[in-house]
Amino acid sequence: MAYRNGTYVAFHAEGTNQPGESDMDYYNLMRAWSAHPDDDFTIVNSHDKSSAVRDTSKRATLRASLLERLRNSKNMVLIIGETTRLDTDWVPFEIQQAVDTYGLPIIAVYPGYKNIMAPAELRPLWPKAFQERIDAKTAHAIHIPFKKAPIMDAIGQFDHNNPPNTPLNYYNRETYEGWGLL
Repeated sequence: MAYRNGTYVAFHAEGTNQPGESDMDYYNLMRAWSAHPDDDFTIVNSHDKSSAVRDTSKRATLRASLLERLRNSKNMVLIIGETTRLDTDWVPFEIQQAVDTYGLPIIAVYPGYKNIMAPAELRPLWPKAFQERIDAKTAHAIHIPFKKAPIMDAIGQFDHNNPPNTPLNYYNRETYEGWGLL
């Protein structure tokens, strides 16, 4: 049995690792927050728990590595940017495995928002695999802005043993006010 203490971060890399060209920037920002010794933001990054795989690795090797990382995760942060819905390769696979195989709650984070209190309005941004699992009510998700306080709270609160109640959970107005985001 895997020790499930990691947070798996999924994002659309758009086939590039160039800064400013993909949602990888947000993933790297989360890593920087966690690495900074004076910051209270910390995550156990599931991507650091197994051997690194290059983009040029064989598809089967990459798939096996992703599955190992998911198996060792307690939740998934899904970064949903403007182009995430266009990914037809790894993001749909990661969502499908996270929800259907490993029962991971999804922490859907949206860059460019200060708060999210009507997650259904963001449906046009969702990857098809996420939409399908929300519609089928098999995904347990919380929808939050890409801001440090909500991400830290959701990672600490939701895991495979304590998922959000529904596919469309969100924090209330008072919570956002407490974080200074309203």
